[in-house]
Formats: sequence, C-alpha cells, structure tokens
Amino acid sequence: MSKISYKESGVDIDAGNNFIKIITPYVKETLNPNVIGGIGSFAGAFRLPQGYKNPVLLSATDGVGTKLKLAIESKKFDTVGIDLVAMCVNDLICNFGQPLYFLDYYATSKLEIDQASDVIEGITKGCKEAECALIGGETAEMPGMYNEGDFDLAGFAVGIAEEEELNRVSHTKKGDVLIALPSSGIHSNGYSLVRKLFFEKLNMSYDDDFEGHPLIETLLTPTRIYVKEFKKLKNKLHALAHITGGGIVENLPRVLPENLTAVVYKDKIRKLSIFEFISQYVDEAEMYRTFNMGVGLILVVSAQNVDFVLENSDGYVIGELIEGSKGVILQ
Repeated sequence: MSKISYKESGVDIDAGNNFIKIITPYVKETLNPNVIGGIGSFAGAFRLPQGYKNPVLLSATDGVGTKLKLAIESKKFDTVGIDLVAMCVNDLICNFGQPLYFLDYYATSKLEIDQASDVIEGITKGCKEAECALIGGETAEMPGMYNEGDFDLAGFAVGIAEEEELNRVSHTKKGDVLIALPSSGIHSNGYSLVRKLFFEKLNMSYDDDFEGHPLIETLLTPTRIYVKEFKKLKNKLHALAHITGGGIVENLPRVLPENLTAVVYKDKIRKLSIFEFISQYVDEAEMYRTFNMGVGLILVVSAQNVDFVLENSDGYVIGELIEGSKGVILQ
C-alpha cells in the first residue's frame, strides 16, 4: 500500500499556515499595550490593568446559533464575527466587567481561506468596537465531523471588574426606571424560528426585498455592541440586562431581587419592522420570549439619573420597578 499524507486525509497544514499570515494584520489592529508577546505563541498573555482595588476576572462564552447557517448558505461571512464578539462582551458588561481580551474557535470540514478570513476580519472589527484585544484562537480542520462547506464558531471573552460591583441585584430598587437601548436587529437569537418562517413556511428567498434591501442583509445585520455606552454610563447605572434568548421576560429578572417586579409598557417599545413582520405569523407571547423586539439592552437607572442617561445615549424609557414578585409584567 502506498503511503498517505495528512493533506490527503483532508487537512492541509500549509493552508492553515497561509491563513495565519493573512489574518495577522487584522489581529494586530486589536492589540494594546497590555498584550504581552505576539501572535503565534502557545497561549495569549495579557497584563492586568492597574487601578483596581479588588479586581475580579469575568469570563463569557457564546456562539451565534443558527444565524451561522444563513451566513454559510448566502456566502456572506463578514458580519458573523461581529456577532460572536457581541454575544460575549454584552454579557460581561451586565456584571460591570470591562472586556480585556477575546479568543475564537473556528472549526470546519476544510479550511476555505477567503471565507475564514472574512470571519476573522469580522471578529477583529467586533473586538475594536468592544475595545478588547484578540489575543488567541484556534482553527480546526475536521473532515468527517462537518459537512463540506460547513463551519462552526465559538467565542470566549475575559473582562475585569471590582468585586463589590459584580452583584447588580443588590443595587436595584423600587422606583428605578427601565431604559431601553435599541437593538440593531434580531441580533443572534431565534434564528431557528426565523429560518422556519421565512424559508419553509413563506418560501421566501435571500434576495427578496425587505424595505428596499435584500432580506438576507436584514437577517444578517450584526449584533450591536454596547461596551462604549456602558463605559460612558457606568457610574449612573444600577444594573443592565442583555436581551438575548428568552427575550425581556426571561433576561430582565436576572437583575431583580425577589421583591421587585419589572413593569414594561409594550406600547413604549420601538419595535423594529422585522419584528412587526414576524409578529403577523407568531403569537405575541412567543415573540416576547424568543426575540429582543428591538431592545438590545435594558438599563436599570435611579429616577435622578434618568435625564443624564437619556441625554448621553440613544436610550428611551420603557418601564419601572415596583413592589411584587420577581418577574416581568408586560402591559
């Protein structure tokens, strides 16, 4: 029997090395003076920032769900990397963590350099928006594990906070006001329902018009990153809730004590047109526990700080906290 090579089994080491050379300039754009060493070591190293009294490291990991399937099928790869960063760093800030650095995992059946480069370039754009460094990652070719053309993404973010600032539940009070920061779109949750509705039930195509743009552009609009807003408003906030899977009704209670109820006025929510369209085919209760409905982040703010937050953000008031059982009332 003739000898066989790794490349013949489906893994091309040379392609992987070439890929690293291509993405290195993008990655370097995210680095800052706290990054120790360069690209290509066995582990990324990051110097802890000074000025913290009781620093605590926070970590978050996530993916982009079946939104990735739309990117693969439409061959549009430049936005899902932003989504990947957003889903991690938006969680960190809810515990008052300032993102420090990010790592990614890209797994595929066969490395397609142009496709993978677009994804990594998107990740670096997300890192720059989140003001964190991309200090490491892993690219894995696994023929037989994934179908041809498929790939998967996972992201890992690390942030830093003062230990006494972690527990936001203790800061929320009766009379606090709920301020919504708008989402940029569907973000990265609910795409199994989206795909079933648009492409199975309604038999629509990616190129169909949706308010003057191809439908796929609306569906792949990247998740908004809220790190800069958090840094600007931090000292005026009691708590934050990232509205992801489970919607407002499941995510907002995560920052509430047992004796407070969040009242959210549905008529005050500035719903995006994509949600207005979907709601023609999905029950309202299902909409609110699946999608963000146009609200990407909810800020819990004392009444005296509301004006400052509104003047320094694109936020708007959608509700308040009252005495009652922990939970959310939509009215």
